[in-house]
Amino acid sequence: MKEEKIIVPANGYLMLVVFLVLFFGPIFYAINFEQPEYLLILIPALILAFGFVMVQPNGSRVLLLFGKYVGTIKKNGFYWVNPFYTKKKISLRASNFDSERLKVNDKLGNPVMISTILVWRVQDTYKAAFDVDNYENFVRVQTDAAVRKLASMYPYDNFADEGHDEDITLRSSVNEVSEALEREIDERLSIAGIEVLEARIGYLAYAQEIANAMLKRQQATAIVAARHKIVEGAVSMVEMAIEELNKNEIVELDEERKAAMVSNLMVVLCGDKEAAPVVNTGTLSH
Repeated sequence: MKEEKIIVPANGYLMLVVFLVLFFGPIFYAINFEQPEYLLILIPALILAFGFVMVQPNGSRVLLLFGKYVGTIKKNGFYWVNPFYTKKKISLRASNFDSERLKVNDKLGNPVMISTILVWRVQDTYKAAFDVDNYENFVRVQTDAAVRKLASMYPYDNFADEGHDEDITLRSSVNEVSEALEREIDERLSIAGIEVLEARIGYLAYAQEIANAMLKRQQATAIVAARHKIVEGAVSMVEMAIEELNKNEIVELDEERKAAMVSNLMVVLCGDKEAAPVVNTGTLSH
């Protein structure tokens, strides 16, 4: 048998009444009728006591008879089974696993620190009990392996200046990366009968040896992008100023004066410091 078998054993309360009768009955007869041979009935009564089993909500008991798989009890309650059964307890509750921070290389070869948060539970008790040695340790090891593989599939960030124009990155594509991680872990843990409820990146950062350099690079990229927007806005404002001056015929500007005005406006609009105006008390030519 290589699949889970769900069983519902005998009612434990009914067998508890039988046990109490077999246990206290011989004692009563031995004392009142002075017949100690009734005490021999205590032996099978005590053997029956080993058959009681209690299953809590979201719990299970895997039953073995001399090494042979008999079945699994998943329904919570108080039961009685064969006293010679070996009863292995496996929890069906959802469990959290926060992996250690691993140093791995992303798709571009940059060392990053990454960890994952995994929510999982046992779905198939047969696979969890017999297909792997220790299913809890199996979850930890395979999760770390999946995280290492995932980190090597995507870059940490998108650096268009190097020609790496990736649609999915570890830093910005949270949903896509989480879905890929969940699929990878679920595929690895299915052999142990583990169901992956949720998997997502818990920690992500550049490794310490390149963190400062990458931070400066990100700041430089942000400054260049901001300057690009400022220049676009400045050019638009200069065009609008020249058009309004010509439209309203406020002043006649030749090409040389237009160039001077454009230069001054660009300096004022694009500079990162306040401009110091110079008041011209002469003519436009001086």
